[in-house]
Formats: sequence, structure tokens, C-alpha cells
Amino acid sequence: MSNFNNATLLITGGTGSFGHTVLKHFLYSDIREIRIFSRDEKKQDDMRHDLQARHPDVAKKVKFYIGNVRNPQSVHDAMPGVDFVFHAAALKQVPSCEFFPMEAVHTNVEGTNNVLHAAIEAGVKRVVCLSTDKAAYPINAMGTSKAMMEHVVRANARVAAERGKTVICCTRYGNVMCSRGSVIPLFIEQIKSGKPITITNPEMTRFLMNLDEAVDLVKFAFEHANPGDLFIQKADASTISVLAQAVQKLFGDTGTRVIGTRHGEKLYETLMTREERLRSEDMGNYYRVSADNRDLNYDKYFVEGRNLTEAEEAYTSHNTTLLDVEGTVEKILTTDYVQERLEKRES
Repeated sequence: MSNFNNATLLITGGTGSFGHTVLKHFLYSDIREIRIFSRDEKKQDDMRHDLQARHPDVAKKVKFYIGNVRNPQSVHDAMPGVDFVFHAAALKQVPSCEFFPMEAVHTNVEGTNNVLHAAIEAGVKRVVCLSTDKAAYPINAMGTSKAMMEHVVRANARVAAERGKTVICCTRYGNVMCSRGSVIPLFIEQIKSGKPITITNPEMTRFLMNLDEAVDLVKFAFEHANPGDLFIQKADASTISVLAQAVQKLFGDTGTRVIGTRHGEKLYETLMTREERLRSEDMGNYYRVSADNRDLNYDKYFVEGRNLTEAEEAYTSHNTTLLDVEGTVEKILTTDYVQERLEKRES
């Protein structure tokens, strides 16, 4: 990780699942300092003590900053001396955002704007903002707030590029297995309690990626980004029914119970819209969607021939590779969470 040699990295929302995985990747690298910025003092204290107990030789690399992305001053206070920012702070729970949409706006939209303004002002070199598949064709408050976040990213990226210092880009990914509030830990707890697994809709499909892949996507974006780029990882998917069967194959069959779709849920997820796909670049395991860098003086631009505005289809969890039960078992076994729970169950 030569790009991070002797650098300082700030992670907003750093006590979450993504932040913990970033630490796993970076603690023993040549990075100088990692700043964990979040609003929960208890989680910070837990993370601090865990680092001191398990990684005493490198724990001093990690510094903790109490603050909230909603508060511009607290973000500014954490930014001096920072080289790179991974912006992961967000409200992500779909039903909660449906009932409290303005809270999603304050954190996901205004909070992102605060982080980017502070980063530009501090002369940060690169910022990678984390988005979600729910931002593509959004139908719920969380996805809508994340879609607005992406627009805020692109607008600030344009300003930063004009000033010539800070490169701002975005990543978008689907369901991160075993992240906080996700469905696999819920399934495992239900099985552990002897209860049937609750399924909202058996035919619902979701992309499947693990936390290490999420960090790899952010690192790829960091290394290859132009201002305003959006990076998307190609991902397999499964139906919720198949996912439930895969978890039960590992932890025991307690039956299933269909409870119906929750507020704001989609039947399938879209990682790249038809409009984005038209201007995307296939980079192997990833897609790059370049920003539209035209300004408001549209009379300067001319197109010869047919002017296409969208591709034939979007990239969705319905038309990507759908895993069977065996493939889904293999996929979920790549997560530390599942491996640890299996070890506890067998001991």
C-alpha cells in the first residue's frame, strides 16, 4: 500500500462494520495514522480497548475523534493533517429512514456536504464516499438520501477539481453480508433461539459481497479515481429464499415464516442504471461511471448522429449471476462473522 506510506487516513463512521474491516487491512501497513471519527463514545471505547488487547504494537496508530458529520465544526476539527478520507458515516436502515426521512437527509446529504467542504478546505488529497445500490432508481427515503448524496459528491468533486487539490469520488455497492443490521446475523440468531427464519419475500433478490470486498472496492476507487467518478463492483446475487436455505444448511433448519415486505423494500436491487451503463467503463471486476463534466452552457456542446441516453438494461440483482444454495453457502463462508459463529457452535 505504497500510496498510504506515512499518510493519515480519516474514516467517518469508523466504529461501524466497514471501519473495523479497514483497520484489519491497514493496521499493519505503512500508514502513519488512522483517525476514527464517530458520534458513539461507547463504540469508540470498545474499539480502543480491543485494539490495545489484540494489537498492542500498532494500537497507537489509531486516534479517536468524537463528533457528528451533521456538525460542521466537529468535522473541521478532525480534518487538519489528513491526507485521505473514507466517508462511511450514514443512516442505512431502510424502514427507520422511511419513518424519519429528515434524519436521513441531515446525515446522508448534509453530513456528506460537511465532510467534503472540510476536506477541500484542509487540502485533503483524496476522498472516497460510500454509497448504496438503493441510490439507483430510489423508491425509499434511505435510497433517495443516498442518491442526493451522490449528487453532492459530484458537485463538490467539480469544485475541488477546479481548485486542483482534492480528488473526490464515490463507490456504490449492494448488500454487505454480516454488516450491522443485515439479515444473515438475524437469521443466525433466530436459528440459535430455535425460531423460524423470517423472510419478507422469497423471490426478492440481493447482491452478496463481504466486507473485505467492500474495502477492496474503496481501495480500487482510491487508486483509479478521476474527479466525480462512481465505482461499482460486479457482484453475484441470490434470492432471499436461497440465502435462508444456505444459512440453515450451516446452522440448522428451524423452518421459515414469510412476513411480507417491509417499508421501502425493493423486489430487486440496481447497482447501475441504464443511463449510467451507457457511459460506464468495464475495468474487469469493477465498473467506472465517469462524471458528466459539461457545464451549464449547453450551447457549447454538439453531438453528431444519434444521441443515445440509456443502455438496453440496468445492472441488477435479477440479471447478474444468481447463486444456488451451494454457491451461496460458499459465499457466506467468506465472512469472518459466519466463520466465528460456526466455531462457537462447534466448540
